[in-house]
Amino acid sequence: MSWESEINELRQREAFAEGLGGEEKVERQHHFGKLTIRERFAAMADVDSFHEIGKTAGVASYDADGNLMSLLPSNFLFGLARIEDRPVLLSGDDFTVRGGSNEATIPEKRNTAEGMALELKLPHIRLVDGMGGGGSVKTIETAGRTYIPQLQGWETVVQHLAVAPSVSLALGSVAGIGAARVATSHYSVIVRESAQMMIAGPALVEQAQLGDHGKEELGHANIHTGNGAIDDAVDSETEAFERAKRFLSYLPSNVDELAPRIDTHDPAERKDEDLLSIVPREARRVYKMREIINSVFDSDSFFEIGRSWGKSIITGFARLDGFPVAVFAEDPYQYGGAWTADGCRKLIRLLDTASTFHLPVVHLEDCPGFLIGKESEENATIRYGSQVLAALGQLTTPFACVVIRKAFGVAGAANNKPGFYSLRYSWPSGDWGSLPIEGGIEVAYKQELADSANPEELLEEIRERLNKVRSPHRAAEFFEIEEIIDPRDTRPILCEWVGLAQRALTTGTSSFTFRP
Repeated sequence: MSWESEINELRQREAFAEGLGGEEKVERQHHFGKLTIRERFAAMADVDSFHEIGKTAGVASYDADGNLMSLLPSNFLFGLARIEDRPVLLSGDDFTVRGGSNEATIPEKRNTAEGMALELKLPHIRLVDGMGGGGSVKTIETAGRTYIPQLQGWETVVQHLAVAPSVSLALGSVAGIGAARVATSHYSVIVRESAQMMIAGPALVEQAQLGDHGKEELGHANIHTGNGAIDDAVDSETEAFERAKRFLSYLPSNVDELAPRIDTHDPAERKDEDLLSIVPREARRVYKMREIINSVFDSDSFFEIGRSWGKSIITGFARLDGFPVAVFAEDPYQYGGAWTADGCRKLIRLLDTASTFHLPVVHLEDCPGFLIGKESEENATIRYGSQVLAALGQLTTPFACVVIRKAFGVAGAANNKPGFYSLRYSWPSGDWGSLPIEGGIEVAYKQELADSANPEELLEEIRERLNKVRSPHRAAEFFEIEEIIDPRDTRPILCEWVGLAQRALTTGTSSFTFRP
């Protein structure tokens, strides 16, 4: 006697599950340029590494004799997989079954997925397409009652942020709890044109008498990458998967490990002659900070995050001699590099990620201070800027700053943090103070200039006098800056620093973790 008949039934149930919402719904998914959830898993995971959990969960129908006729699978799938031979947990919505809404969802599956990622300390990649398990008015009739909103299992999602990396990809029309899942992650990506993200869809917005707006007007990628709700946008699902994989490559699998070092085949002693002349002598002339980043860090290693918002501050990951680091720098092309409220918010996320996952931080500084003016005041820039300085002070990993040009005002103080292996270097172009000389002379010498018979001549004399003492070498004499360096030596110095910085890194849960 064997169990062959039961195994046959199992295969039949698996076949129903693999059919998703049916051929018509699958074709519709492809018609809109979207992959099915199973195709997405196959594209994300190493070949043949995905092991699904709860595959045959769903709603079955039987004939009068109790024989299986059909099985509509749950519209939430998850399982264990490997990405670049590292274990991960993959989960995602099946839009072909009731658009991902909760009347086709088994909540225990989603809660199990989140709990497994937390307890096993695995990176979690969420492929969100639809409501993400959110509700529908139809559930009222099905349940025979209304229900008070609660986010069952949400504490697990939040706890995971302090334990292991999470990535969320918006791959369709994402709304409600699905949108919250995208936002509550260390890194998020949306696919242009085929995906949108909204708190609520067009029908609810119109019902609330808030206008007749389509999905694109409410949730286009440009909206949410421009306001920071989503980190990055890409043109295809394939590109989204690659961005997710690359993000994870800079981080450890969990907080009990250190991020992996890889051989980038870029010599630590490499020097770039172009760095000697990249910064103009004229203070008001701009230059391309990203060219400095690409020169200093390992070749092709810079992974920028959030390029479309908070544009005056560049943030991302890179490698030095194969070691991953978090990087931020001011962009002279955007408000002269002045810190804006959005730029500060973006930077806080980077610093929190660095603390959580034990990444050293490098700042290439050209900061004229906070952006000033009425709009900046209305945006509470000083509050978010103060939060940045707090996050920097709370940073639990080594920090290095290279002053490229400006370091002025309160924001300019982000060149240092507590700790004796948090070092500062400056190029000869370094220029610092409470205020730039160019803008502060008239204020500081207002009375003298007013009393002068020739204020223009006096102004020039004062300017010449002050320019003689603004050299960074004067500050170095008093050890206010540790080293003045040849720009061409930046990479070798930072590569030496990051190697020694590994000795100061510790694993485990950071005292200051990620705040979404």
